[in-house]
Amino acid sequence: MIRLACTLAAALWMTEASAFNNPLLLQRADPQVMLHSDGYYYFTATVPEYDRIELRRVKNLDELGKAEAKTVWRKHASGVMSANIWAPEIHHIDGKWYLYFTAGRADAPFDIRLYVLENASANPLDGQWTERGQLKTGWESFALDATTFALAGQRYLVWTQRPASSAKHLTAIYLAKMDSPVSITGPAVLLSQPEYAWEKIGFDVNEAPAVLVKNGRVFLTYSASATDANYTLGMLTANASANLLDPAAWKKSSQPVFSSSAANGQYGPGHNSFTTTPDGKQDVLVYHARNYRDIKGDPLNDPNRHTRAQLIHWRSDGTPDFGAPLADK
Repeated sequence: MIRLACTLAAALWMTEASAFNNPLLLQRADPQVMLHSDGYYYFTATVPEYDRIELRRVKNLDELGKAEAKTVWRKHASGVMSANIWAPEIHHIDGKWYLYFTAGRADAPFDIRLYVLENASANPLDGQWTERGQLKTGWESFALDATTFALAGQRYLVWTQRPASSAKHLTAIYLAKMDSPVSITGPAVLLSQPEYAWEKIGFDVNEAPAVLVKNGRVFLTYSASATDANYTLGMLTANASANLLDPAAWKKSSQPVFSSSAANGQYGPGHNSFTTTPDGKQDVLVYHARNYRDIKGDPLNDPNRHTRAQLIHWRSDGTPDFGAPLADK
């Protein structure tokens, strides 16, 4: 009876988790979704050409592939914001829309920094997006993948950057308070840098933070290792009542929490975001992955990181169970 119950529970988990018709959208990496108060999901992601920012809005995530893609901004011809337009994120803050994104320069594509766009329209697919310039982090180095969240009346910025003191190229996760949607206040705090072997395959990488606040805790996922089949999710956890600017408040998982599944034909899952079902009752993990392992050449030149989603289950101790990336339908 116990074995039967476990089998039925596992089958139910798989059925519920596969509620989405994956892949939701082809060739869109670094997907980010927010469910707004108007009932629409607003979606943005990195396009394979690395040259523009698109937005889509849908009432049902399974409709993303059919939704019109509105290009709201294009890269500059030269100078800042003229190359490697990566990882846009859309957020609604104090009545306005903000797009945080990463960009390099045509003469130095990988000398990347964080930038912000602003739009006061009710619908961010309409109106004018205004460039608010570089989001300064306190020092100049390779920086990418900004996200933001608010807790107990305080807004925070979380992002990826090369430590100022690092003699080698690695990326780490930083946190700082924000005093406006386009600026931070106070020093940045280092939360995580690569230390485990699974964070150092190909490159020493901690990047693409995403935040989920639930069950009295703050769960911060991040992506590690090269952007091929070794790409994987790690996680930091802190009590929601803790001082989040104290690195000691965060506990780092010693093992990945979401990795490639050869059995399901999914490789390199990562750069996720979090949202919920329309009724807000179930949490959703949105991420990209490829459906093949081997890549010719630089993984950054392979366009087939597709957007996918699955429901998150919760353990009895209040921590998320992401399971494995499910097979495509």
